[in-house]
Amino acid sequence: MTAKIGLPAPTFTLGSTKGATSPKTLGAPISLSDYQGKWLVFFFYPLDFTFVCPTEILALSDRYEEFTDLDTDILGCSTDSVFSHWAWISTPRDKNGIAGLKFPLVADYTKTTATAYGVLNEAEGYAQRGLFIIDPEGVLKYATITDDNVGRSVDETIRVLQALQNGGLCPAEWKPGQKVLELV
Repeated sequence: MTAKIGLPAPTFTLGSTKGATSPKTLGAPISLSDYQGKWLVFFFYPLDFTFVCPTEILALSDRYEEFTDLDTDILGCSTDSVFSHWAWISTPRDKNGIAGLKFPLVADYTKTTATAYGVLNEAEGYAQRGLFIIDPEGVLKYATITDDNVGRSVDETIRVLQALQNGGLCPAEWKPGQKVLELV
């Protein structure tokens, strides 16, 4: 299955950092079906311990409550192992780590999920920056893929999420409280 807007998002079950308290407790599986009934921001990033990745991951984490207020969860994914993820979430922010991360990371070590979502950089063997919004029924509603050196905007992700949740015809630059387009 390949990710396509308006169709069910490709399913996955991947090892994660969810609930881990040590390397011995890593790997709890997370599946797309775990998010049924909630919105999900599912994003891919190239690699742990890089430079742009922690800026956007921490930006999402720092605003996690805004997403939960919108009945939305966040899940990050790369082709690194759960052990690399553990090392990264255990490293202080001032040492290029993401300690204190408020959502789990999953490990797509086999690259199957990155391939299904169309973000695998096959020449390099890692995921490109892809962000997907999946609705409570598991339908893919939004996708964006950027170059490796361009981080994503949390403001724009929240705006798009709110527009999707609004259900109306939202014009460019629409924000909550503004009118939607009406067909006459």
